[in-house]
Amino acid sequence: MTASPAPAPAPAAAPPAVRATPVSRALLAAFGLAAAADLVSLLAGAELGHQIAKPLLMPLLAAYAATRGAPKLLVAALLFGWGGDVFLLSDADWAFLVGMGSFAAGHVCYLVLFGRRRTSPALGVLYAAALAGTVALLWSDLPAELRIPVAGYSLLLTAMAYRASSLGLLAGLGGALFLLSDTLIATGVAEWPQPPAPDFWIMLTYIAAQYLLTTGALRSSGGKREDP
Repeated sequence: MTASPAPAPAPAAAPPAVRATPVSRALLAAFGLAAAADLVSLLAGAELGHQIAKPLLMPLLAAYAATRGAPKLLVAALLFGWGGDVFLLSDADWAFLVGMGSFAAGHVCYLVLFGRRRTSPALGVLYAAALAGTVALLWSDLPAELRIPVAGYSLLLTAMAYRASSLGLLAGLGGALFLLSDTLIATGVAEWPQPPAPDFWIMLTYIAAQYLLTTGALRSSGGKREDP
């Protein structure tokens, strides 16, 4: 008599969805209010309002994500974004570099979070072309001491934006908007012509990027998590 084959292991179940609680809804609402206050302050030229509202954004979004059972890497990425936000409130060159480093650490967290999920090779070619073209065009207009740091950061940012698409449309759009936001910052550093109210557009695209990345990561990490 031959032994019966061992039963195949059952597939691992997806993590259970985390329902929105009153606390998570309140945190998301607070994030929305802080975002609105920051954007209105920028349009109105109210620098104090921007200085107060901007540092509140990422801690509120990170706390919201944590209450929804977010992966630790997502929370870490958002908190590194908060560090970047705070340092970029200063006009000092050293603060710009430290802030860029903090954002770079956040991009590393995102890249590790995305793992080895598949992404479109054609999209990768488009992002690579955009990176090469942007760096080439900006290079001569950037301060000499910022050229290498900006090029290295741009490579990391573009990789994050491309890999974000592996989590779906929302996260992919978030990655693209993050790239757009930081490209606007870089063109300002290079003293290129800017659109009206450039800080408003930088923050609008950045806030939307972090929210979409958060939403996409939450949905991916716990199945279809319920929206608030």
